[in-house]
Amino acid sequence: MAAAALLWLVSTADPASAGETLRQQLVYEVYAGGIHAVQAHMDIDLSKKNKYSLVLDAKTRGFLGSLIPWEGSFESYGWILKDGKYQPERHQSTATWRNEADIKEYLYNKNGSFKSLRITDEHSAAELREVDDEVTNGTVDILSATLQVLDAYNEMETCAGESEIFDGKRRFKQIFRHEEAVTLTESKYNIYGGPAAKCTVEVVPVNGEWHKKPRGWMSIQEQGRAKGTMPTVWIAQVAENGPAVPVKIRVKTAYGTLFMHLAEYKSADTVLIAEKRMPEDE
Repeated sequence: MAAAALLWLVSTADPASAGETLRQQLVYEVYAGGIHAVQAHMDIDLSKKNKYSLVLDAKTRGFLGSLIPWEGSFESYGWILKDGKYQPERHQSTATWRNEADIKEYLYNKNGSFKSLRITDEHSAAELREVDDEVTNGTVDILSATLQVLDAYNEMETCAGESEIFDGKRRFKQIFRHEEAVTLTESKYNIYGGPAAKCTVEVVPVNGEWHKKPRGWMSIQEQGRAKGTMPTVWIAQVAENGPAVPVKIRVKTAYGTLFMHLAEYKSADTVLIAEKRMPEDE
């Protein structure tokens, strides 16, 4: 559940407005019902001209880690086009459960068409899978889609936009809706205090292999809807003139509330560490 939420928390901004802040390294801590559940490391690199890369690594920690030994690595590499679009070239997701890895590699063309999907799991090794153009063409990966929305924050200070995404089986819309401008207060869990945009995120199925009953992220989303709130993200500029990043997330479920806090931030000469930033070997 926490792992699904992490996939919505990625960001960057237009290199033209980013100044010298071309690389950001962040650490997020996820708490479920007050218990430390997941730690995530994110590396955003805009140092190459008209290129972007983003790597997100996450794993369950503590008691949850012993109960649910999961870890994931998600990577996106692509072009920043003249019109400002973040167009993926390659996206790879690796999910490991009890030492068994499931790897999906997505390749895209610069014109926005989908190139190929290869899957490595217990049944196959880098097997090229047949995919339907109706499900894939014109889609992007989930990280690049979020980068696109976050890019707009630096110009408009709002969080709104939508993209269509293919996840290996399904096509869906990812919709960000701006709620309001707020002022956050720094805490012992979170390094950020200052102006931010509060927005909700919704997934809307388009086509592909969807289950009749909501599963995974859809189940989490609908549990939140039943409680009167969709998954919520707060985004802000941590470094002056630097790219925007997610600074907090809240996901309400039938089993409790997940909070994800920005516990560490490094970029150029800026280093910020929260009091409750958990050790790596915790």
